[in-house]
Amino acid sequence: MSPPTQGAGASGQIRVLIVDDSAVVRQVMGQVLEKDAQIRVIGVAADPILAQEKMAHEWPDVIVLDVEMPRMDGITFLRKIMAERPTPVVICSTLTEKGAETTMQALAAGAVGYVTKPKIGLKDFISASGQELIRNVKMAAQTRPRAMRAPSLPEVLPEASTRVAALSAAAHSAPDSHPSLSRTTEKIVAIGTSTGGTQALEVVLTGLPRVSPGIVIVQHMPEKFTAMFASRLDGLCQIEVREAKHGDRVIPGRALVAPGGLHMRLVRNGAYYHVDVIDGPPVNRHKPSVDVLFKSVAQCAAGNALGIIMTGMGDDGARGLREMHEAGARTIAQDEASCVVFGMPREAIKLGAADVELPLDQIAAEIVRFGK
Repeated sequence: MSPPTQGAGASGQIRVLIVDDSAVVRQVMGQVLEKDAQIRVIGVAADPILAQEKMAHEWPDVIVLDVEMPRMDGITFLRKIMAERPTPVVICSTLTEKGAETTMQALAAGAVGYVTKPKIGLKDFISASGQELIRNVKMAAQTRPRAMRAPSLPEVLPEASTRVAALSAAAHSAPDSHPSLSRTTEKIVAIGTSTGGTQALEVVLTGLPRVSPGIVIVQHMPEKFTAMFASRLDGLCQIEVREAKHGDRVIPGRALVAPGGLHMRLVRNGAYYHVDVIDGPPVNRHKPSVDVLFKSVAQCAAGNALGIIMTGMGDDGARGLREMHEAGARTIAQDEASCVVFGMPREAIKLGAADVELPLDQIAAEIVRFGK
């Protein structure tokens, strides 16, 4: 592809290209998007080959992309775009298990959002999901997607590995086999992220050695996706990554991802940390909420914690990170240059919540240093 210069049109509208093999879906989505004065649909295409021909004449600000299409599938096309010219892409996906798995692949490849693809009841889709589609397109237009590579694994000294491995083995023991302690030196890492976070978390977690501090994570994501996301990371990482369940222990070498549609809090029982997975109203419009997690970490772990806020839109987590900072935790905000969306880190920095700003490819090494 040899694209023309990217940028909003003279009108300042968001230029959108819809790529979907269903003519009905293309028509319905086009009608929905063009109801918003800030959006202009510059074209539709039945497959990525036709899309590339249209993009050679006018490059879109946002691409709304199906994943199952003839001649070239959406994931292959997405990877091609991200390798040649990173552009905000919103994926159309079904709510089936297969659709969720494909969406996870797309998010890992660089997509910045997703919407449920209508299969039946298109009139209902227009009334019920039209605003969600518009919101996703507007959100995507504010992002700066990029192709990212995971850093090489940090070096861990043999003696440190042996020491923390022994700690990890002890942590797997049943809680009631040890005396209850009122204090602990166990270190905890809490990470909060949103838009762009699926890629960012892959970079960070694949950069960790097997022997690492216990990690608790909130990634803004709906239910059905978090378990698959955690499973995918588990297959890529040296550490264990899994969707959190109520009462799970936080131990070295394990990362727990908050389930979509539920909040997660850190709880300490003597010297042991575990998580409470609870229902409740959204906080900062999100469930799970980063603020809910960070505030609980401030209360339970204080100076034994490292808080990290990464790419995402909005301000969820900013106040919680400040509470962690005030409780004595070390705190990190991902820097603007490496963020897909700088919103959440920016708000934390404004509040004075971050000790330091770091590029994405340095965060894993910082976690390793914290754990020593």
